[in-house]
Amino acid sequence: MLVACAASSRAAMTSGTWTKSSSPLLAGNAEAEPEPPVETSPKLDCLRQSRRNQRSEFYAEIVQLREAGLSPRQIGPRIGMNVRTVERWLAAGGEPEHRRPPSRSVLMDPFRDYLEKRWEEGQSNGLQLWTEIKHRGFEGSRATVYRWTAARKERSSTAPPNSRWRPPSRRNCAWLLSEDPTSLDEPTGRFLHHLYEAAPELAVAGELARRFAALIRGDDDAGLEQWLKDATDSELASLAAGIGRDIEAVRAAITQPWSTSPVEGQINRLKTIKRQMYGRSGYPLLRNRLLAAA
Repeated sequence: MLVACAASSRAAMTSGTWTKSSSPLLAGNAEAEPEPPVETSPKLDCLRQSRRNQRSEFYAEIVQLREAGLSPRQIGPRIGMNVRTVERWLAAGGEPEHRRPPSRSVLMDPFRDYLEKRWEEGQSNGLQLWTEIKHRGFEGSRATVYRWTAARKERSSTAPPNSRWRPPSRRNCAWLLSEDPTSLDEPTGRFLHHLYEAAPELAVAGELARRFAALIRGDDDAGLEQWLKDATDSELASLAAGIGRDIEAVRAAITQPWSTSPVEGQINRLKTIKRQMYGRSGYPLLRNRLLAAA
């Protein structure tokens, strides 16, 4: 639910005023060490950019069809996308940005210090650097070194002071909203403070989510009614409505010592035994094995 809340406030998370010089995560940390260069392939970058452009075009078409009055069930088949995907994109307010962790060549690790030293001495020729570290035992290709030099040149170049800062994903943002504010570090606290100023409804949603988690983990349902009242007029209204429809079960989950965990364990064991027997035998043996293990 918090993921959907974060998605609905995507504009606040990607505000154009959040730049590297004014980023809430980087403010007050001007002396932080620069990140190490990340080796990338120009062809791969072009491919990723092409796919980003394609997703943007798909989203623009989805918005156009939605404004024309079509439902997601009608839009999906028309543009060749899953209906659920169309619904997620519309709820998020934009196409997804697929993020991958920075890739580093393991083969380069033993030689990074040497390459940095030679770079500081003025040697920036990729072929020359590859030749030198090859004599030192490097087993990688020249292309690997060329990617390192390209990334190193980009890091060395004079970057504009207002380079774009990329905020966390909506899933990471939802996780931050559910965390105890006192347990977060200072940069994360600055980020959330900035986010709450841009989207105050997220502060309310985060506080309600933490209260509900405390209710579920406790054994007293006295605060459940008040929580439902507070959540009805918030971003968690649909969650509150669902809980209200099955409130007795929620109360039992809070106050009763019983749990479905033993049942789930038996189901898991049954599935494990069944998958061990695929293509080998039939139901009678499965039944006997399950009863013998009970």
